[in-house]
Amino acid sequence: MTRYDKDQRVPVTLTVNGREYRRWIEPRLLLSDFIRDELGLTGTHVGCEHGVCGACTILLNGTPVRSCLKLAIDVGNGHITTIEGLVKDDEFDALRQAFSENHALQCGFCTPGIVVSVWDALKHASDSDLVDWEDVLSGHLCRCTGYVGIRQAIKALQAKEGGEAKA
Repeated sequence: MTRYDKDQRVPVTLTVNGREYRRWIEPRLLLSDFIRDELGLTGTHVGCEHGVCGACTILLNGTPVRSCLKLAIDVGNGHITTIEGLVKDDEFDALRQAFSENHALQCGFCTPGIVVSVWDALKHASDSDLVDWEDVLSGHLCRCTGYVGIRQAIKALQAKEGGEAKA
């Protein structure tokens, strides 16, 4: 394990939303803070800073992770996709429309993390897979919607794709 002095800055290179960033950072800088403060991508929200609420969920090398539980230096050379990166995907519009039409968001604080997880689950589910949406949503706390609109949005998305939803 490498030890660093408390005031030492170290180089890190991360690819975020398809763009490579090189920065000198404090070794203890959380990935969520790197994304928000160093890159200005404020769609990744920071709620509990304990990995419980899911508001900071991003894709790291294609896998949903809580960015508040990772140090930026530990994911060096990683490929990160934030909510801002998903917006660029052509298939994202259907997800955004389903969430909007089904009132799946209210205050919007938890929404980016939930959307990242839902998008990932939809992307990786084959036609024969029945996604356990309770499991997907269990990693996110939403105090405003009661999850009703979120479940309806998921059902609407799967109906468009010809699948069935267990939401």
